Amino acid sequence: MNTKEFDDRLRKAAERAESVLKSHLPAETGQQKEIFEAMNYSLMAGGKRLRPILMEETYRMCGGKQDKVIGCFMAAIEMIHTYSLVHDDLPAMDNDRYRRGRETTWYVYGDAMGILAGDGLLNYAFETALKAVAYVDREMCGNEVSDSAALSDGEKLARLRSIWRAISVLAGKAGAFGMIGGQAVDIMAEGRKQEEMTQEQLLFIHEHKTAALIQAAMMVGAILAGASEGQVTALEKCAYNIGIAFQIQDDILDVVGDSKELGKPVGSDAQNHKQTYVTLKGMEQAKTDVEELSREAIRILDGFEGEHEFLSQLILTLIHRSK
Repeated sequence: MNTKEFDDRLRKAAERAESVLKSHLPAETGQQKEIFEAMNYSLMAGGKRLRPILMEETYRMCGGKQDKVIGCFMAAIEMIHTYSLVHDDLPAMDNDRYRRGRETTWYVYGDAMGILAGDGLLNYAFETALKAVAYVDREMCGNEVSDSAALSDGEKLARLRSIWRAISVLAGKAGAFGMIGGQAVDIMAEGRKQEEMTQEQLLFIHEHKTAALIQAAMMVGAILAGASEGQVTALEKCAYNIGIAFQIQDDILDVVGDSKELGKPVGSDAQNHKQTYVTLKGMEQAKTDVEELSREAIRILDGFEGEHEFLSQLILTLIHRSK
């Protein structure tokens, strides 16, 4: 796949994810209208929509065909990712007034409403994921009828079980044993001296704070497509590699990146005396580990029979980015 073909497909995948997300936005009505406005303001703040794209591409690779069911989970994972950013920006956390070139949610609506908007997005994510049950159960979801009317009872039960398992994975990877746990350890590490951070602690933060939602995206896509237990486990490892390599590359770019291309100043980690993979292992080892993690991730994908050329190229582009 050449660069133009890849860029075209990525653009279409992002447009599809954006369209799916918009179709699940809460209506801005009722006495609690402002919370819905704040939630939608957060969701429509832009972004690459990488997690829903990874989810759908994995779903397709594993043989999935039902757009409505996977769409509920695509929207849900982007809501979870967005809520985490809303809370990260709060005064009690990073105290950021701008994200992606516009004012952050708490700065526009106040920090109390910012907290509630994040809470609302997290809860609404699971409400949205559960809409998939209605499709399988031949009920109405929005204005469309389920496409599962012809399913036998056995097929319907199997599909419902896959939805419950997907929700369980999504909840686990987003919660205190996943992303929130990584964020908590990262906060606790802020008061420590740079030399006190071990490689084990740093990898724990990267695995849980970043890789966990990537794992959720790919595992949920596989589960909903009916992949085997072994395939789901393999994709969990693949996504772990992607998340860790992504964070190592982030550390590398903070040292050697171009501030104009990155859109932020480089060298901030050193100025803040922050322990990174580069300070722990050195630049050359960091680059070597990114390559090894990347190659192993692609080898895992190559073990799948479904088409995954675009998915592989997307992963390599994500990991080896220059901004």
